[in-house]
Amino acid sequence: EIAQELDTSILDYWQSVYLPLCLAGLGDQSIDVKRNAALCAGTCCENLRERIVGDYPQLLQAIEPLFAVDPAGGESAEACLDNSAACLARMIMAAPGSIPMPQVLPAVLKLLPLKSDMSENETVYNCLLGLIQVGHQDALAQKPELKRIFTAAISSDSKVDNEIQEKLKQALGLPALQ
Repeated sequence: EIAQELDTSILDYWQSVYLPLCLAGLGDQSIDVKRNAALCAGTCCENLRERIVGDYPQLLQAIEPLFAVDPAGGESAEACLDNSAACLARMIMAAPGSIPMPQVLPAVLKLLPLKSDMSENETVYNCLLGLIQVGHQDALAQKPELKRIFTAAISSDSKVDNEIQEKLKQALGLPALQ
C-alpha cells in the first residue's frame, strides 16, 4: 500500500528496499505475506514500468511458485492466487515486451476468474482486454480460454462489477474472439 501511494518516487528505493522486500515476501512461509508481496511487486512494476524490467526475470521466478498454492487452503490461499494473477497483469501492462507471454499468459488464465480478491478484477480484465484490443498473438491464441473466463465473469452469479461485465460482453462480440 505504501508503494501505491509513493508512485514513482519508490525508484530511489527499488534496489535497496522494495526489490529485496518483494523477493523475500514472495518466498515467505506465510500465505498472507506472499499475497501482500505479490501486490507490492505488481504495484512497483506498474509504477516504475520499463525502469525495472531488468528485474523482471527475478520477479517472475519468485512469483512462479505462488501459482502452485492450493486454493482449497481457504480465502487467504485464494487471495494469494488472485494477487499473483494481478501482479502478472500489472507486469504485462507495464512492459509487455519484457514478459515471456507464451509461458506467463496461460498460467494467469488458469487462475481466472478470480475467487476472493475482487478488487483485482479491474486490473486483470483491463490487461486481457488490452491484449485483445492490440491483437496480441499470444492472447488471441488463447481464444477458447478467454471465452471461458469472460463467460464465467458475466454469469448471473459473478462477483465482477457491472462496468467490467459490460466491457467483457462487448469483447465476446468482437471478431477476434469469435
